[in-house]
This record gives sequence, structure tokens and C-alpha cells, in this order.
Amino acid sequence: MKVFVTGGSGFVGRELIRQLLAQGHHVRALVRDSESLKDLSAIETVIGDTTKPETLANQMTGCDAVIHLVGIIREIASKQVTFERLHTESTRNIVTAAKEQGIKRYVHMSANGTRINAITKYHKTKWQAEEIVKNSGLDWTIFRPSLIFGPNDEFINMLAKMIKILPVIPVFGDGKYAIQPVHVHDVVSSFSAALQRPETVGQTYHCCGPEAFSYDELLDAIGAALGKKNPVCKIHQPLWLIKPIVSAFESLPLFPITRDQLTMLVEGNTCTDCSWAEEFGLETIPLRSSIKDYLNT
Repeated sequence: MKVFVTGGSGFVGRELIRQLLAQGHHVRALVRDSESLKDLSAIETVIGDTTKPETLANQMTGCDAVIHLVGIIREIASKQVTFERLHTESTRNIVTAAKEQGIKRYVHMSANGTRINAITKYHKTKWQAEEIVKNSGLDWTIFRPSLIFGPNDEFINMLAKMIKILPVIPVFGDGKYAIQPVHVHDVVSSFSAALQRPETVGQTYHCCGPEAFSYDELLDAIGAALGKKNPVCKIHQPLWLIKPIVSAFESLPLFPITRDQLTMLVEGNTCTDCSWAEEFGLETIPLRSSIKDYLNT
């Protein structure tokens, strides 16, 4: 099968491309920079931008399926990098191009927590994108991963760096909010498997790993993986104090968190429906043991 992939140069995209190639698929990746996937010489790349529909003309011709991964976790309004453009408009453009170019099979990466009554712009625009997909007439499958971890991830590696260099780790709120991280290999395995499974058409899957942690417990698990014998030293900062600070400084590029990110963090990220792994026959990879392999390299 020839698969058209967007977002291929990202953390999830690179793992997806590796798995698709290993399974004998042909990959055509949409990139904005011809150098971004130069190391993956076995794939075909085409230049384009999901937010600019004119650049998508004929780019999917000859492909059998589309896997759309493009998304952001933080807006940069000065550069027109917004949730509306990268989530909603981007999806509309890819769906339209797929239909115009005769592609029927479509796999979409959304996010756990996406819902009609979402509070954050991130989840609201993810929901709008899902609605575009569901009303497209394509043979779609939607995946909603929780926090994705694995080699070269951003979040776990960021926390590990903090634990290595700081004597005390700041924690927003009480640190009891729950997170259920999922390994990138497992997420991507189900993306590629869905292409061969007609029964997944019209389905939405929540993707969570086998272990749920409070935020405090997650910090301790990372500390243990780094070889620390004692729990990580933490200082809990009340939300009433943190929220106005975040609101005042979130527009600064180097400020570490936004209001959206803070809201999503403290509302938690777990799955109530854990049937995804069973349906795809996955023995999901636990975080505690697997992060040792890449945090200590």
C-alpha cells in the first residue's frame, strides 16, 4: 500500500514511517523542508503545507491512504501558528485534497480529552477537526492518544532534565492529577494496523498505556529510572498563585507553560475506555521499565 503521511518529521511521524516501511508499505511524506526527512532515504517526499491548500494539489495522486498527524501543543500567534490553522483548517485541507484526488482511506491522530464541551482551545479545535473527518464521507478511523512517550519524546525527557539539574521540582497544584502515558510504538502500531482492518472504519479509539500515575508519581518514576534511590523532592505551588502568573507571561516564547497546557495538565489525561489495546492485540509497553532504556543513554 502507498501511504501519504503528514507530520512525518515529528516524533510520532518518524516512528510511523519506520513501521510502515518495515511492513512493506511505500511512504510519500508531505514536508515543508526537503531536508527534514533526508535521513529516511527509502521514502518519497513532496513539498507542501497542510495550511495552504494550493500546495496540496496532486500531491496524493497514486496513494491508497492518508495518515494525518499534524498538530501543535502551543500556539505562536505572531507566526500564525494557531490551533485553528494547524488542527481545524489543516484537517479540512487534507480531507478535501484526499477526496479530490480519489483517496478513500483516512487515519487521523487526535488527542485524548477531545470532546464537544472541551474547555481549552487545543481540545476544541481537535474536536472541530474530528467533526470534519466524521462528515467527510471518507473511510475514516480516529485515534485519541494520551501523553505519548518514547525515545526522543519531549515531555518525559524534559522532566528528566529538570530532575537531573534541579534540587527541587516545582509542581503545579497538588500533583494528584492522573496521567496514563502510552508508548509511541504502540500508538503507531495501531495506526498502521488500521489500514488493513476494515472493521476499524468509522471507529474512534482512546489510546492509553497500562499504567496510570499521579503527576507526583510520574516524577518519582522518572527519578527511579535515572537511578535516584529516594522520591524526587517537590514543591507544590497553589493554582491560585500560578494561574495569574501563567496568564501574564504565557505569550513569552521561553515561558514554559500556557493557560491551555496548565488546564489540560491538572484536568488529567487517562482513558475510561481501555479496549483499544485489546482490539488491536497489543501488549502495551509500560513506562516504568521502558524509559530506563532512553533516559540513561
